[in-house]
Amino acid sequence: MRILLVADIHSNWPALQAIQEQYDVCFCLGDIVDYALEPEPCIDWVRDNAQITVRGNHDHAVAQNVVVTGRNGFKYLSGVTRGLNRERISSERMRFLAALPVTRSLTIADTRFLLVHATPRDPLDEYARPDVEFWTRRLQNIESDVVCVGHTHQPYALQVGEKLVINPGSVGQPRDGDPRAAYAIIDDNRVELRRVEYPVEATILIIQESILPDMAKDMLREVLRTGRGSAKAENNHDNKVP
Repeated sequence: MRILLVADIHSNWPALQAIQEQYDVCFCLGDIVDYALEPEPCIDWVRDNAQITVRGNHDHAVAQNVVVTGRNGFKYLSGVTRGLNRERISSERMRFLAALPVTRSLTIADTRFLLVHATPRDPLDEYARPDVEFWTRRLQNIESDVVCVGHTHQPYALQVGEKLVINPGSVGQPRDGDPRAAYAIIDDNRVELRRVEYPVEATILIIQESILPDMAKDMLREVLRTGRGSAKAENNHDNKVP
């Protein structure tokens, strides 16, 4: 069984299109929308290709029209791009985002999976670095063999006792210093964290042609080209809107 894991697409259609893997099952770990400005084709791809999708904090915020105010950082970028994302999503697709489950559990070939955007304790917002002690506490009483998460925009595969935690990283906005789209493949219990180049300038062009403020355009351009948060964006790295 070959499983494709994607997360944190963030309306970056050129990045998502670049993933051309063969797979039997696809799991999407949330945050389909916000930041970049092509949400509808990303939503449609997930609906057509992902057998299971869980809700990310940005999916929830866009569907529920959660207003974010901030003068800098990713909080600022969330606030200024959310309205444009909402304008570009049909009501039917908005209902899809609103109906996404917060967590999902399933068993494939005797392997028990738990899918959640952030952590089992705080499915939408908790920021979980690849730390064994942190995850040991979070996985108490979790009856799963493999826990698949997103949210941090940084890929990792971490063995925690008898459990495996996999974060495929971000398709649409990596923040680990590598701007290529990130995803993961699970193939017969072997995990591969993979990257693929995509035409980042195509994503930037859509942003540049939008009505976003110049500061937001500059910040997004830097994040997308470098795979790191800009200095302004990193000011709010822990403000619950990764």
